[in-house]
Amino acid sequence: MLYRLWEGDAPLAKGTSNEDVPRLELFLVPEQEREGLVIVCPGGGYGGRAAHEAYPITDWLNSIGISAAVLHYRVNPYQYPVPMVDAQRAVRFARQHAAEWGVNPDRIALLGFSAGGHLVSTVGTHFDGGDVESEDPVERHSCRPDALILCYPVISFMEPFTHGGSVEAQLGANPDEELLRSLSNDMQVSADTPPTFLWHTAEDRPVPVENSMMFAMALSRHQVPFELHIFEKGEHGVGLAHHLPDTARWTELCGNWLKRLGYKNSITQPMV
Repeated sequence: MLYRLWEGDAPLAKGTSNEDVPRLELFLVPEQEREGLVIVCPGGGYGGRAAHEAYPITDWLNSIGISAAVLHYRVNPYQYPVPMVDAQRAVRFARQHAAEWGVNPDRIALLGFSAGGHLVSTVGTHFDGGDVESEDPVERHSCRPDALILCYPVISFMEPFTHGGSVEAQLGANPDEELLRSLSNDMQVSADTPPTFLWHTAEDRPVPVENSMMFAMALSRHQVPFELHIFEKGEHGVGLAHHLPDTARWTELCGNWLKRLGYKNSITQPMV
């Protein structure tokens, strides 16, 4: 099921092609298993959306009994704040349609890889409670995710640990220092930041492991629940990491974390 996030043109749209229309692609588990929903934001340096960080992830989530969706957010030439606006809208949209989809509006998580992880951590630190007076019922909902899953994420937009390609794709060649700081999301963590699962590899060079470590340290300072796993092996962008048995354990660890947070319905089918 594929949903346009806005009925008409999306805010700041440059045209009408698919790349100008943010969409949410939904993959529900059987009705008796539904509880939470995880919205997946693939990486791609804000210049694309990597397929191996999209549908294989929704397949995995469905396989453990958790409903999922892929967010087709706008990428370069769209720049900040457009991807953030799309992801915020996706959370609101899921809450608006939760009853129709049979999912819990208080169990809407965001999962992101690399630059998609930056997008997820941005929404997790830059959110609002909705506009109760809006004529658009979607906009009346909060865009605060209930949980974050950050997979080798870009967190900082500040040197020395940032990913320069993501920064330029979002902010251009000479970004304002204050905006760089605002989008260095380890600096934006508060006590209201959602519970977070993070994983990274020590071998990651394009997006150094310090990104996840800095976000985890900020969560710790603000007493936000989190779980952090750093694996020795794996280049950047490994996705499910099937070729690296130890690193591939991230899915089991993350699945257990989601189940503890109530994202899987504990009710089993009755025996016949």
